[in-house]
Amino acid sequence: MTQEQKTALASQLGECLTHNILPYWLDRMIDPAGGFYGRRDGFDTLDAKAPKGAILNARLLWTFSAALRHTGNQRYREAADRAYDYIVRHFIDREFGGVYWSLNPDGTPADTKKQFYAIAFTIYGLAEYYRATGREEALEEAIVLFDDIERHSYDPEKGGYLEAATREWNPIDDMRLSDKDANSCKTMNTHLHILEAYTALLRVWPFPTLVEAQKRLLDVFLTRIMDSSTGHLGLFFDRDWHMTDKTISYGHDIEASWLLLEAAEVLGDAEMYERVLKATRRIADAALQGYCFDGSMVYERHASGSYDNEKHWWVQAETLVGLLWLAKYHGRPEALDLAALTWNYISANLIDREAGEWYWSRLPDGTVNRRDDKAGFWKCPYHNSRMCLEALSIL
Repeated sequence: MTQEQKTALASQLGECLTHNILPYWLDRMIDPAGGFYGRRDGFDTLDAKAPKGAILNARLLWTFSAALRHTGNQRYREAADRAYDYIVRHFIDREFGGVYWSLNPDGTPADTKKQFYAIAFTIYGLAEYYRATGREEALEEAIVLFDDIERHSYDPEKGGYLEAATREWNPIDDMRLSDKDANSCKTMNTHLHILEAYTALLRVWPFPTLVEAQKRLLDVFLTRIMDSSTGHLGLFFDRDWHMTDKTISYGHDIEASWLLLEAAEVLGDAEMYERVLKATRRIADAALQGYCFDGSMVYERHASGSYDNEKHWWVQAETLVGLLWLAKYHGRPEALDLAALTWNYISANLIDREAGEWYWSRLPDGTVNRRDDKAGFWKCPYHNSRMCLEALSIL
């Protein structure tokens, strides 16, 4: 890829961020009663009575904080302040700690379980908000939530982190993030996003207990979660780290290939960095087994050997970032051309040019997926905004 081509790609990605993704959330998702609405369906119809999810709100906090830090746009500051104020007033459980999984539209608690994935994303958003604004109380809130994870989720006997607990931090029977997930007590997904959150917190609070926790977590990925024979990441495990599902998630593999390396880079431990550098080259190559001739990435390969060929928005976004990191950190310049091809796929197939934002996916028959949300509990501006910001930084 020539410098001229890099400049052109960066310009298109910057335009996507500031004229397609972020305006959608500012113009269509702000709830006058407080915070953000919980959902717009696949036809972009507002569902004002939808519950408000912790994941959506934490990711909105991260997105607008990161956009503010990169651009200085005060509209993004206002949106970040809105997300922060709503989280600290409504989502954080002031009696038992942690964050509620969801709220009713009026801001009262709905599902009060403690999903450590959601707590991690709240740390992620708070740390980025502090980095962007210097608001000290945001850092204080993030540190308290870090302590909650270490106290209630960390498994000192077997290593790693448990999935969920009741509001009062007691064991819970159903630990699933969603109906699509296996009911396992340890998952790659939760570990990946605790790692991501700890990386963000390390940037602003390099405290010894956090440093040690991040070292342990990286070691868990290299010795427990990564399959040394294939380079793929296992998805679901029991407490003793026996893999309970043989599904391969190409999207999570490519996402992890750069998040793990970012974590090691921020950690600053030279020995760990070299271990992770070697491992993430392998993970990225394994992920690219799902890469298609048109620049898209397959979603999953099931244990049976069949493929789920739906082209999810977040998988394509993480593929573009993973390819850019593969070029920058692993000496694979051809990955830049693949990243441009992935952008061409995204641009032609996933971006809604009329209403803004991206569609959830393209179905295997090539049609737009309207059955899943345009904005909602799991459909947030974090993957695609982060893609744009990472690409602008690298290019």
